[in-house]
Amino acid sequence: MRRLPVLLAALVAFPALVEGRGLVSLQTGDDQRGWEAVGRLELGSRGFCTGTLIADDLVLTAAHCLFDKATGARHDIGDIEFRLGLRNGRAEAYRGVKAAAVHPDYVYAGVDNLDRVAYDLALLQLDQPVRLPQVHPFATGAQPRTGDTVGVVSYAQDRAEVPALEPDCGVLDKGPDILVLSCDVDFGSSGAPVFHVGPDGRAVVVSVISAKAEVEGRKVALGTALDSGLTLLKAELGLDAPGKVRLLSAGGSGGAKFIKP
Repeated sequence: MRRLPVLLAALVAFPALVEGRGLVSLQTGDDQRGWEAVGRLELGSRGFCTGTLIADDLVLTAAHCLFDKATGARHDIGDIEFRLGLRNGRAEAYRGVKAAAVHPDYVYAGVDNLDRVAYDLALLQLDQPVRLPQVHPFATGAQPRTGDTVGVVSYAQDRAEVPALEPDCGVLDKGPDILVLSCDVDFGSSGAPVFHVGPDGRAVVVSVISAKAEVEGRKVALGTALDSGLTLLKAELGLDAPGKVRLLSAGGSGGAKFIKP
């Protein structure tokens, strides 16, 4: 695959970043409707990341969120809490974590190691499933193509209490396991879901935010593709064994669409 520096270097000649509608703060219940399955992942007293419910007891996030920046050690899962749909101090549900899997090729080596982006995936199994009528776990899908429009829902250091939706950033470049995006991310956005709208108009998760970067002074986001990585994580947690079926997406009309102005 093309190494990440080559991908970033290619952007110097890219004609322009996609001009989207910017961030939409999901301040009210109406704003957040359809996006309740995105939540804030509390890492004890050491900060937070963003995570997404992809089954009633599974949260997708970035692998580096599970490591202590200072020591490089894995966080104790007993210190991690998922606050589903957190908005202004209240969440749709609060759940602990009973198991966590990190991509087997991921090696934590500090906050600026770009080589890890291709493997920056983790899957958390909650201590109790979330079964609420207003919460619909998201399905996952294949990588979008270069030039496609995607969206991100995330928490960040300047929007820690209310998530924000960026409905139309763009895929600037991609490798087999990495997406380079024009999305607006910041600290705390790590693990945030990258959505692509399928033919049926529903948003599916196709990547998670791994890092932010700059190219010639222009901010970009780096996303980790799911593809085989998610299969490996489920296997590590002992899921999807033969004869076992897991619900990845609720049916009906609860799925989110990119319709907010």
